[in-house]
Amino acid sequence: MNGALNRWLSGGLLGVLAAASLGLAGCSSDKAPPAPLQPVQPQIAGRQVWRLPLGSDVSFPMATVVRDGKVFAASDNGSVVAVEAATGREIWRTRVDGKLSAGVGSDGRFAAVVTQDNELVVLDAGKDKWKARLDARVVTAPLVAGERVFVMSVDRAVSAYDVLDGHKLWTLRRPGDALTLAQSSVLAAYKDTLLAAQGSRLLGLDPTQGNVRWEATVATPRGTNEVERLSDLVGPPARNGNVLCMRAFQTGVGCVDADRGAVLWTMPGGGVQSVAADADYVFSADASDRISARRRRDGNTVWTNERFLNRGLSAPISVGKTVVFGDFEGQVHFLSRDAGTPLLRLPTDGSAVIGVPVLSDTTMVVTTRNGGLFGFRPE
Repeated sequence: MNGALNRWLSGGLLGVLAAASLGLAGCSSDKAPPAPLQPVQPQIAGRQVWRLPLGSDVSFPMATVVRDGKVFAASDNGSVVAVEAATGREIWRTRVDGKLSAGVGSDGRFAAVVTQDNELVVLDAGKDKWKARLDARVVTAPLVAGERVFVMSVDRAVSAYDVLDGHKLWTLRRPGDALTLAQSSVLAAYKDTLLAAQGSRLLGLDPTQGNVRWEATVATPRGTNEVERLSDLVGPPARNGNVLCMRAFQTGVGCVDADRGAVLWTMPGGGVQSVAADADYVFSADASDRISARRRRDGNTVWTNERFLNRGLSAPISVGKTVVFGDFEGQVHFLSRDAGTPLLRLPTDGSAVIGVPVLSDTTMVVTTRNGGLFGFRPE
């Protein structure tokens, strides 16, 4: 069993969590060494165009968000920053009171983060707007959309707040498993529907009332105990048109028609990071960092790449004719979307690329564990 699983575990039953942690810790010495990097002859042009420090390391599952040409990011010590994506120019920077456990969510004006003291903090153009005390820990970045702030806690409860005054509008709480993941889950908007994960199920909710419109089971839990049966959906989902594709933790990958709430296909496969998708393919890396491209229409594998085994790959992003992954040494790898062959490799600061790279027009932005924000322009 993968020793790295420890950091994704969170639970309501301390005995189960403790037992799981002890069992998993014993496996950590079995981790295989990372594959050495092979020389890459650049097949495409690309370069770093800007770099900005966030202020401290990033150890929580931070989400970098792009809205209206602006990038929103944060770091452990509560620093939150808005940056012009094309140039790296800092638009505003602030620091909230407390270390962060989740963030950032933004609609382009308002930004939201959650502190380790379970406090939701909403900013308006970098200024404190309001705060709200939450009932449970949060690791999924809040979603700011439709004049509301949506929050999902690790017990899978989803709540909505008025973005202007912080008034709680509703909470959806359903019975769930005692053990859940301390990793970003699915909380996203699709047209007039709020998408939220409940274990391995994707719910389509009415954002005004919190009522369930539909639900789709993306994966079937397997295993003989609660740890082995963990199959929570990992966010963010990859959207292309009305199709949303996503990872079920260590279980598989699947795609859902968000108009109908219907599962299009699911395929088994281990892995802990979210996926990327375009009109033709779904890209992912498994628990050993074996990269695969599946046909989006049916989930069948088109190609695999084993050159990056055990390199701690980040979640991918699909950019034009490439798919891009970061690794544990801060290297950013550009692969051909059609064949998986390496096209370009660019460095960052030597620390792990974390979260999901984001794209704003022609600028791709990645975040590193040491708190570096990097803008790249592939050509």
